[in-house]
Amino acid sequence: MGSLRAILKHPDDLYPMVKLKLAARNAEKQIPPEPHWAFCYTMLHKVSRSFGLVIQQLDTDLRDAVCIFYLVLRALDTVEDDTSIPEEVKVPILMAFHRHIYDREWHFSCGTKEYKVLMDEFHQVSTAFLELGSGYQEAIEDITMRMGAGMAKFICKEVETIDDYDEYCHYVAGLVGLGLSKLFHASGKEDLASDTLSNSMGLFLQKTNIIRDYLEDINEIPKSRMFWPRQIWGKYVNKLEELKYEENSVKAVQCLNDMVTNALVHVEDCLKYMSALRDPANFRFCAIPQIMAIGTLALCYNNIQVFRGVVKMRRGLTAKVIDRTKTMSDVYGAFYDFSRMLKSKIDENDPNAKRTKDSLETILKICRDSGTLTQRKSYIIQSKSQYSSTPIAVIFIILAMLLAYLFARNPTT
Repeated sequence: MGSLRAILKHPDDLYPMVKLKLAARNAEKQIPPEPHWAFCYTMLHKVSRSFGLVIQQLDTDLRDAVCIFYLVLRALDTVEDDTSIPEEVKVPILMAFHRHIYDREWHFSCGTKEYKVLMDEFHQVSTAFLELGSGYQEAIEDITMRMGAGMAKFICKEVETIDDYDEYCHYVAGLVGLGLSKLFHASGKEDLASDTLSNSMGLFLQKTNIIRDYLEDINEIPKSRMFWPRQIWGKYVNKLEELKYEENSVKAVQCLNDMVTNALVHVEDCLKYMSALRDPANFRFCAIPQIMAIGTLALCYNNIQVFRGVVKMRRGLTAKVIDRTKTMSDVYGAFYDFSRMLKSKIDENDPNAKRTKDSLETILKICRDSGTLTQRKSYIIQSKSQYSSTPIAVIFIILAMLLAYLFARNPTT
């Protein structure tokens, strides 16, 4: 019922949603026949459907390398995230994970749902990893080793300062950015990006996830996971979990806005990184998650729902981002619109209002200076239609049914 209501409110979401559904079905048909590769690509779509779709568009050798890189790091992350594993067991596994990827027999039972399947069948991932080119293997091993060591360090250490926060995010996500840059370079498609820009690409995504996932992490059983730095939340409450209590709503939102403002400092580097990419498939692979991140921050900013439930972009808008992100001008447009949306939500009484405005003005200026914002129609910020959405939705539904019928008749199109 909620999906139908969303479509009636945003009828132009339907076409990209249908396209996304058909693309997902097509991706499933392209899963390789070899059992270990079939497992890897099937698992990729289970742990991240949208990410899996973007990976599918990469050239074959790079696609395989990125798929395995992603699954290896998801497995490493599953070990770190499982709070039921005793520290004396978890830390050695994290430290040695880069060696386990060479072992066709190794697996370890932990995690839940699809992540448990990934861990139980991890030997399938290792088998696929061993079929990659040596350049890809070395890059994945290096990043896995450094990430595992960093995760182990923060198992035994609290995130106290903003420097700690940046260091933790570097280990769990900045290194992903460095690794992807290495894989792009090894494929011969891109120049090797600087570590600073690559790191910022990861930090921006990770900080967005940490902000969005506050409630899920703080309610983790049997033990809370706390990644917000005390240097920020300590200005508002005595304990991080106090932010979810209704009586602390004002302080909670101020703290949230402080965290969002901290994340925005990475946007300039991210835009520089993406503007240097040459290969269209690599570009889309990097750009779509970044647009999703700025969109998520725009929704989270000044929003008490972060402490009450789940805040995320509606499915239709996600489908539009995936469908319409093709060039750097699309990226500038999306960042410009989401930054304007975020700016419109700033409360002048917020203690970080000026810092937030300054960061957003920097982003908006970069987008304006690109010279690509003229003669474009925003799909993010739309003026109110003078027409009823219901007949428009009916038309889109008929078109969607026709598309689905044609696709069923001729699945190769």
